[in-house]
Amino acid sequence: AGPGSYTVGTMSERFDCYYCRDPLQGKKYVQKEGRHCCVKCFDKICANTCIECKKPIGADSKELHFKNRYWHDNCFRCFKCYTSLVNEPFMLRENNKVWCSNCTATEDAPRCKGCFKHIIAGDQNVEYKKMVWHKDCFTCSQCKQVIGSGSFFPKGDDFYCVSCHEHKFAKTCAKCKNPITSGGLTYQEKPWHSECFICSNCKKQLGGKRFTAVEDEFYCVDCYKECVAKKCAGCKNPITAGFGRGTSVVNYEDESWHDYCFKCTKCARALANKRFVCHNGKIYCAECPKRL
Repeated sequence: AGPGSYTVGTMSERFDCYYCRDPLQGKKYVQKEGRHCCVKCFDKICANTCIECKKPIGADSKELHFKNRYWHDNCFRCFKCYTSLVNEPFMLRENNKVWCSNCTATEDAPRCKGCFKHIIAGDQNVEYKKMVWHKDCFTCSQCKQVIGSGSFFPKGDDFYCVSCHEHKFAKTCAKCKNPITSGGLTYQEKPWHSECFICSNCKKQLGGKRFTAVEDEFYCVDCYKECVAKKCAGCKNPITAGFGRGTSVVNYEDESWHDYCFKCTKCARALANKRFVCHNGKIYCAECPKRL
């Protein structure tokens, strides 16, 4: 704000008031824009209007002006905190209201999405996708504990700490029933921890390896052959359909054969899916028993 646009003094010469023509000699007068007038006419006709209180700024008042706007000196106060701004830095804001620098900084500061109060310089805060919170206002939507600068998971308009996200959204292992927070695998549309999907016999992890399932138990190839697979009545080796040569098994009474081992004892003709004869515990084609 600068000085007024007129001067006030006591007239020593013979001048009359420009407006009412009363003599001014020996009286207090005001000179504005080259015209001399009495104090009464100045207050009534020439005085600027205070933009704050809307009253004239008389010759006996101190006037402050800025960009063609005028104030009484005691009206020139911060709109927010009412602190006098005479000789202080200020900002002219909307509706011609003046603000001190502190209130301006506070008003322009972002608002916390949690408490809706301003976040001012020096406040610890958390920012995420153009939203901002006081650090202590950034809390888990489930347990309400402060997340602060810790890890979190966004879900729509909600935010969850790691623990609550695990229990609320993470898949549950089919074996141990605990949340699967990373990695894991799926078998028959069920999720498993890698360390839970293991061979029932040797306890080695089966992820990415060949295995077979028997009555809800899983076995690696070696353990299946050793502990579970039936032994071929022909070659006496384990029958591991799908793991090696051949994929079919021939079962007869209480014994089993690899399809390629099920053959005539005499002529070695393959008998899988063909007629055969069992004689004295041995398998023959339909023709060979006639030659015995």
